[in-house]
Formats: sequence, C-alpha cells, structure tokens
Amino acid sequence: MAKKSRKQQPGGTPATVALTSAGVEYTVHAYEHDPAHSSYGQEAAEAMGVSPDRVFKTLVADVDGALTVAVVPVAGQLDLKALAAAVGGKRAAMADPALAERTTGYVRGGISPLGQRKRLPTVLDESAAGHRTVCVSAGRRGLEVELSPDDLAALTGAVLAPIGRG
Repeated sequence: MAKKSRKQQPGGTPATVALTSAGVEYTVHAYEHDPAHSSYGQEAAEAMGVSPDRVFKTLVADVDGALTVAVVPVAGQLDLKALAAAVGGKRAAMADPALAERTTGYVRGGISPLGQRKRLPTVLDESAAGHRTVCVSAGRRGLEVELSPDDLAALTGAVLAPIGRG
C-alpha cells in the first residue's frame, strides 16, 4: 500500500476517514449531483471527465442469504451468477435497498466500498487491475475517491474476479 496520506478534511465521510487512517494515497473528486440524472455512476464519470471503465459502482447483493458487496465498472452490469461463484455461493440477487443502506451506513447512489458500518465480503471486478487508479463513491452522492485498485482491494479485503459484464 502507498504510504503517502492526505490530511483529513472536516466533514469527511467514513470512507475518507478509513483511507486517511490507513495512510493510503487518494484524491477526492467533488461534483454537483443532479437528482434527475438516470445513472449515479455515469453522472460521476461525466462530471469528472473520467472514462466510465475507471469509475466503479458499489452494489450490495444477497448471496445465499449473506450480504455481499460487488464493485463493478459503471459502464457495465453486475453478473450475479459470477458474483455468487466468486464467493463460493450458489445464488445471488440484488439486496433490498433499505437493508443495504442500513447495513453499510450509506444511502443508495452513495454507497462506498470503504468505511461501511458493517464490513461485508467484497468482490472487485478484475478489470480494476488494468488501471493505475480507479474511482469509487466516497460515501455520498457527488463525491468520489480515486485510489489504486491494489489499495482498494487491500482495504476492503476484496477478491478480484470477473463479475462485470458488458
């Protein structure tokens, strides 16, 4: 993990607090969230001027009765069957949004894989390894963090697997 850290800003999110505490290098990107936009992730990519294959969305799924976090590029979709296989499960479905919010401590569209209220098993799409840095939600709509995929995987305990499609 990189050792350079950024000073914690007042009003940080649990995600930025976790990053600062871990001493990893990261960059915060803030933008004006448009509630009318049809896709939180696509909106983030457009607002930051970053390719959608480098911006990852955080989804919470139920794999055989256990909540599991999937982190996939916003340009594609989550392959639920591949997610289940990645964690040794048989069946996966998207989690109830209210349960995902309660469990992670974040609101839909702002769920970060970092600093969650309850640490959940996490799977990061293997395409992340092909980028020097990736962007994920910093814990609220209109706020992203950019960091290395290695640091993201290490901090979340994620396994890398081919869980994204298209």
